[in-house]
Amino acid sequence: MENRRKIIKIISMFLLVMVVSVCGYALILDISLIDALYMTAITVSTVGYGEVAEMTTLAKFFTIGVIFSGLSVVAYGFTSIVTTFFEGEFQVAWRRKKMLKKIEELKDHYIVCGAGEVGQIVINEFRQKDMDFVVIEKNEERSSELIEEGVLVVKDDATNEDTLMKARILEAKSIVCTLSNDAENVFTVLTARQINPRIYIIAKAIEKGAHGKLLRAGANNTISPNEIGGRRIAAMVIRPTIKSFLDIITQIDEVSLDMEEVSICAGSEFAGKTLGENRIPERSGLIVLAIRKQGEQRLRFNPTSETMLHEGDIMMVLGRSSQVDSLRGMACEVLSY
Repeated sequence: MENRRKIIKIISMFLLVMVVSVCGYALILDISLIDALYMTAITVSTVGYGEVAEMTTLAKFFTIGVIFSGLSVVAYGFTSIVTTFFEGEFQVAWRRKKMLKKIEELKDHYIVCGAGEVGQIVINEFRQKDMDFVVIEKNEERSSELIEEGVLVVKDDATNEDTLMKARILEAKSIVCTLSNDAENVFTVLTARQINPRIYIIAKAIEKGAHGKLLRAGANNTISPNEIGGRRIAAMVIRPTIKSFLDIITQIDEVSLDMEEVSICAGSEFAGKTLGENRIPERSGLIVLAIRKQGEQRLRFNPTSETMLHEGDIMMVLGRSSQVDSLRGMACEVLSY
């Protein structure tokens, strides 16, 4: 927008010089507008062809003014355009260099492949929770928009091994594949798993049979936005008066609540005691929704106060981020004897 205003200003100044010059020559030399335009053209361009009328002293002084005015406008326009171009190029290069340096410093971060509708939602959530992440997006326009918003971006194809290395996949904690089609997601999952066997991979499934392909390629989990959206719509139609449980409990008095996992660390004061003895709700203000015992895949929902906690168990809790951080500190606090 600013560059556009500069160009309009330059054109306006040039037209003003031309109009004043034409009118001035027409009045001073008493010539037609065509001849006045001719005089203006040869004067502003400093070509120096013959005059169309006898040059009086006033006409000569006027010509000198036209020459300096024309040259000034041309010089200003040229320097403005050149400065704008080089400043823009410099800013882009400086911003890219700064961004690459930040990406090189990332560790235990998240990678988002694809910044479409689903990818954008993931990006928004990561930004809201101030998490370290980098986006891989090959679309020029989309990647430029993200860079303008301050998002770290690798502008390349996510299915490419070199691209994943640029996003520091070896140091990443997790990768989210939300590309536009299942084939690209499968290939990205396969490549990511080969590079980093330990990374946690979540992939978007579009077609009905894509879940199995993604899991076989190495994804830890798959999500189908279409299936989730369809089930939600059906549930709202069948039970229109009942809102989603999570919609209610995660927004209480405009306070955002999160569902998080908290692990019982080695030597924790929680280990070897029941939920009732640890008094987690009283001490942290959190609700313990479920527990996953070490070595088990299933969750034990709504655990009783008699449920025993052991080292390696994972508690699924609901509450504010600050409360979760406090509980994590308690869960990893080593007993002193």
